Amino acid sequence: MPITFAVCGCGSRGLEAYTSYQKIHPEKMQIVAGADCRPGRLALLREWYGVAEDKCFASDEELLAQPKLADVMLIATQDRQHVPTALKALEKGYHVLLEKPISPELDECLQLQKKAHETGKIVVVCHVLRYTPFYAALEELVRRGEIGKLETIDAVEHVAYWHHAHSFVRGNWRRADETSPMILAKSCHDMDILRWLAGEKCLKVQSFGSLDHFRAENAPAGAGTRCLVDCACKDGCVYDAEKIYITGQRCGIRSGKTGWPNNVVTGGPPTEESLREALRTGPYGRCVYHCDNDVVDHQTVNLEFANNIHATFTMTAFTETCHRTIKLTGTLGEIEGDLETNKLTVRRFGREAEIIRLNDKKSAFAGHGGGDAGLAEQICDLVASGSGEALTGIDASVESHVMALAAEASRLRGGETIVLEEFTKAHS
Repeated sequence: MPITFAVCGCGSRGLEAYTSYQKIHPEKMQIVAGADCRPGRLALLREWYGVAEDKCFASDEELLAQPKLADVMLIATQDRQHVPTALKALEKGYHVLLEKPISPELDECLQLQKKAHETGKIVVVCHVLRYTPFYAALEELVRRGEIGKLETIDAVEHVAYWHHAHSFVRGNWRRADETSPMILAKSCHDMDILRWLAGEKCLKVQSFGSLDHFRAENAPAGAGTRCLVDCACKDGCVYDAEKIYITGQRCGIRSGKTGWPNNVVTGGPPTEESLREALRTGPYGRCVYHCDNDVVDHQTVNLEFANNIHATFTMTAFTETCHRTIKLTGTLGEIEGDLETNKLTVRRFGREAEIIRLNDKKSAFAGHGGGDAGLAEQICDLVASGSGEALTGIDASVESHVMALAAEASRLRGGETIVLEEFTKAHS
């Protein structure tokens, strides 16, 4: 029998990322109910996954007022809605698959962790990077001692100028007071990976960063408030919404890109006409220099772990492509990796370099699907078996949230070193 899921929040993550596992393995996953305030998204839930109309609800509250409808509640709403919904779901008897981040408030993270232990229910947080063949292979190399004792980690998240403009200047995650600070909203994945690779608790963090570019004073002469309406300098602007969503090679609908981010702009399957209308009137057509954004556009973090491993992390909006790179050094060698090329280069000192290509199905490290599918598969298996420990369960996730929130506290305090044990106690 498949594990059944109810979905709270039918956006791109709730409706297209994890739930799409049903299309691959309908014998393991079945979507049976959902909630969203947008009728169009509920229509897609019915069309794509066969959910009955009487199991589609206009709000999380309405869904949770029903008798328990499924084995698992997938919560993919906005950041500050996560914990209240998850607490109610646990009380109702659901296991929970929770989109990251848990919450921008550490108190809420700890509250959910406590409730999960009290109810004995599975709570898996969607840190999908652990489930990718790339990071799984990297972690295995470290654990096998292929480069001796791990000493340093240097990780970079290349957000990409167009992705940052879409999500963090014009989009839902542009304001920390409405969602989460950038280091949590975008990079709690990276904090989770650093903790996983280090293998021990993080002790201290220090961070610097700012919103430097996407500000009104940096608007070029002639910039209007909307790209398609009143801008006199759009031809020379790389952040022009028409270039990003319509004519551009990377995301433009004229290049055949009808998925993310264009379907987010229109709220459903896009056409050029519907995109143009959405850009004329909606948030994604605003000038990047005249939005109400306040999250940083670049940030660095220094981290110290209990086993004397030290790590650095950089998040930057100012890259061409959206990907991650990483370098690990150890006492007997080093590893460099690029998630975009899915390639790891292992240099054991005094020996010829080994290149591991994770796209090669013959590789010993090749895994099942990508991170989204791997995560969906694990929670289905855990619920079906009734035993086992999630790779990104609530306890592991709270650790990475503490790291991210402490890093943001350090940034706001001008780079002050934050001791994580003291930081957590202050919120307990």
